[in-house]
Amino acid sequence: MAAKVEIYTWSTCPFCIRAKSLLKKKGVDFTEYNIDGDEAARNKMAQRANGRRSLPQIFIDNVHVGGCDDIYALDARGQLDNLLASGNSV
Repeated sequence: MAAKVEIYTWSTCPFCIRAKSLLKKKGVDFTEYNIDGDEAARNKMAQRANGRRSLPQIFIDNVHVGGCDDIYALDARGQLDNLLASGNSV
């Protein structure tokens, strides 16, 4: 069973675009929350992301995995595919 992937983004954020590109390259279906200028949505994201307000913020099976650099680091360590395929936590 594939993991549930959620990503909070801004439409013009280069890090958001890069993170989505990696997920798309891997064929991952994800839910995107575009929060351009929506402070209430950003506050909700920050609550889920342990106070982090930078974008993007990525969740796999409701577990916060971090931002763009974090997801690329998981991929470089060979851990991302396993998380995406089975929804195992980090």
